[in-house]
Amino acid sequence: MILDEKAIPAVSRSLSERLHLISLNLSPGSYSQLQDWIINAAHQRESRTVCCANVHMVIEAKQNPAIAEAVNSADWVTPDGVPLVWALRGLYGLRQDRIAGMDLAVSLLQRAADEGISVFFYGSTPQVLERLSQTCLERFPALQIAGVLSPPFRKTTPGEDNTISKQISDSGAGLVLVILGCPKQELWMAQMRGRIPAVMIGLGGALLVLAGFQTRAPLWMQQNGLEWLFRLAQEPRRLFKRYAVTNSLYIWYVGVQWITQRR
Repeated sequence: MILDEKAIPAVSRSLSERLHLISLNLSPGSYSQLQDWIINAAHQRESRTVCCANVHMVIEAKQNPAIAEAVNSADWVTPDGVPLVWALRGLYGLRQDRIAGMDLAVSLLQRAADEGISVFFYGSTPQVLERLSQTCLERFPALQIAGVLSPPFRKTTPGEDNTISKQISDSGAGLVLVILGCPKQELWMAQMRGRIPAVMIGLGGALLVLAGFQTRAPLWMQQNGLEWLFRLAQEPRRLFKRYAVTNSLYIWYVGVQWITQRR
């Protein structure tokens, strides 16, 4: 399907409207709008959640209803991957900004530093959190880091969950950046929504890139939906099966939805 770029309207919709893609209900809106919504909620310390959706998350949610429920219950579900932006254009005829977790992390950290919003880093290992904190303070000197916490690499008990939610709540953070990976971080945020008075954002590997533990794909690969190929070249043994399966399923499901909607 070929669309005239000039004929595609820019997205301008309310927070309550979502665009369904395979298994997820994505939040339409511009990159700047989303930043403003998140920052405003962070200033008020509202308990909100943000999921940055990519192809992997779409397929995980398709295969597991619990993941789909956790993601779709979030306040904002952004199209992180370029293939999702392309799908929204083909399915709905809308020009939607790509809202990548890596870009969003940098923008929100800068806004938080400028506007006096403290942040909390939750997830990963103590070593990653230490380097991430150092990197952020070097890059954003005015940033207030309310705390960091590396949870155990196992299922936490209800008592531990209470302790964790209290520690983050008592820190006064307006933004909680979560580094647990998909789908663990989405499930955790859904569990903590209403318990932690802050905007929780699942950023996974984006913060590992920011801390210098991983390398981001060149810009031309980002713009052409080839970041997965760059990551595959870095970790072929771990990622080959995932990408072979998820990418194929994604193309199939988008095609089925496209045909169904046009009937």
